Amino acid sequence: MRRRVVVTGAGCVTPLGGNVAEVWEGLTEGRSGIGPITLFDASDLPIRIAAEVRNWDLSDVGEDPDAWQTHPRQTAFAVGAAIQAVRSAGLEEARLDPLRLGVYLGCGETYQDFFQFAQWTSAAARNGPFEQLRFLEAVLREEHADAGLQFELNMPAHLLAGVFNAQGPNLNCTATCVSSAQAIGEATETIRRGQADVMLAGGAHSMIHPFGVSGFHRLAVLSEHNDAGPKAMRPFDRDRNGFVIGEGGAILVLESLEHAQRRGAEIWGELTGYGSTHDAFRLTDADPGARGATTCIARALHDAWLHPDEIDYVNAHGTSTKLNDKVETLAIKQAFGPRAYDLPISSTKSMMGHLTTACGAIETLVSLMVVRSGAVPPTINYETSDPECDLDYVPNCTRELPCRHALSNSLGFGGQNAALIVSRFDERTGPGVSCCAV
Repeated sequence: MRRRVVVTGAGCVTPLGGNVAEVWEGLTEGRSGIGPITLFDASDLPIRIAAEVRNWDLSDVGEDPDAWQTHPRQTAFAVGAAIQAVRSAGLEEARLDPLRLGVYLGCGETYQDFFQFAQWTSAAARNGPFEQLRFLEAVLREEHADAGLQFELNMPAHLLAGVFNAQGPNLNCTATCVSSAQAIGEATETIRRGQADVMLAGGAHSMIHPFGVSGFHRLAVLSEHNDAGPKAMRPFDRDRNGFVIGEGGAILVLESLEHAQRRGAEIWGELTGYGSTHDAFRLTDADPGARGATTCIARALHDAWLHPDEIDYVNAHGTSTKLNDKVETLAIKQAFGPRAYDLPISSTKSMMGHLTTACGAIETLVSLMVVRSGAVPPTINYETSDPECDLDYVPNCTRELPCRHALSNSLGFGGQNAALIVSRFDERTGPGVSCCAV
């Protein structure tokens, strides 16, 4: 019999706030974190809006920001979210076997931080050839070697291992927008297999920099409605025209049920289902028939041993692009049949923007909060219905709804898909018998 995996803590840093309570309040109030770009001068770019993390730094969790100033923004987000998660789970006081504590993150590119490295090297160059040689000598002596290593995608997971003495499995998933959802799913499997008792799982990312913004713009997936500001991101609306890039991070503490109960931990919910597929269609486009996304949902249902009618809420990937929203709507219809038309579905990206590799982690946390609270956050800016997107997207206002099982969808660029199911914890019941076809 497989081990059950529960959530015992969580933390996050997003454009709506620097902790779970702030973010949940912002979501249920329908607030937007989208505004003008301030992290760099975007005045000459066609895209001048983003969902930035504002008025937050590591001092909010008791860390010295100066000690982390040379690290990428995503590292600060990961550390801040992880410290919150560990504290909320009571792990600081727990007697943990470090070999049974692991980290699995979904973090991505950090191109913006190469600008800082370039400034260091160019400053040395401006001071003449001897200063250049001294800088090179220092790099070779490894005095500055960590400056380059900090840009590696696995560095946040590596650093969290050091902060929390996590000597168990340590991995980073890089699968575009699915990265952190897949990291949570694979961390769940790690605990189920008995390779760890506790995993810090989630992700962090920031691509709000000239390379990131211009790159996504060249792919024609960003909204150019700069003057619309908070109303620019409008998932499933007929007049949607692309997403607004965001940033942030979220970390969940995943734990085997036995381990959590043994130490008397508060259980927030249970990770009951995980599915992963690939469209194998095109590098840039989702399969228009939603084959991969449909199968992914079905696999998550099968893994949770749930019938489609037992899902009470779907947190959609909902990127506000023409193709993605249409394909995801089709996938939900194909996976749930007639039940699809009765399912409350919302895209919280409408308020936080698209957090790229970190989006799956924060949206899994949102799904968990729906299960805990019985409140479904809205899809804001939904004004005009689209005949190809004709489901219940919880438009503009939070809805009270008892929720036993929630599905979080992630549909990544290039055809990668992941689906996670979080459930209200009931120690008397485990997974039942599946009647879902895969």
